[in-house]
Amino acid sequence: MDSQWPVEMSHGDVRLRPLKRSDKSAWNELRRRNTDWLREWDATLPRADVTVPRTFSAMVRNLRREGRAGRALSFGVEYRGDLVGQVTLAGIAWGSLRSAHVGYWIDQRYAGRGIIPTAVAMTSDFAFDRLHLHRLEINVRTENSASLRVVNKLGFRAEGLREQYLHINGEWRDHMCFVLLEGEQPEGVLSRLESQK
Repeated sequence: MDSQWPVEMSHGDVRLRPLKRSDKSAWNELRRRNTDWLREWDATLPRADVTVPRTFSAMVRNLRREGRAGRALSFGVEYRGDLVGQVTLAGIAWGSLRSAHVGYWIDQRYAGRGIIPTAVAMTSDFAFDRLHLHRLEINVRTENSASLRVVNKLGFRAEGLREQYLHINGEWRDHMCFVLLEGEQPEGVLSRLESQK
């Protein structure tokens, strides 16, 4: 995996790149401004004794380490040069499983412009074409209509309910699991998205 990371990708006005320490102010402002917007969708820690990076620099170092190890690839999402969100290919499993799950968030000011569908499509194509993964999952709360539109646009299919799948905003929340397998979109996920415009 070392030869694959770091990676940068772009399509039109959307660019994906690893976060860097110099993003600290922009990222912190994004998160601060979007606290209420993301509260119902962002994962939280069920117990206070779980260790997480406590500073932005520590988070960036951890993301870099996870990327080089091939366990998770986290991209800052830029739109016309501004940092507007994040997309992560996480839980990467190699060997006979060759799978991962995709998570994402975006600044409320930029939601609905097709930025996240484009970012997730680029990430999915990278996962299939460059990493040769076999299976991608996106797990979505059933109340999250915006994310449900993303998975539908990109051709992920519903596989079933995951009860109490992720801790969010103080409770374990049910999620629907959406799946895409290698080869199900031979022309690519981004190509599928572009054909719908």
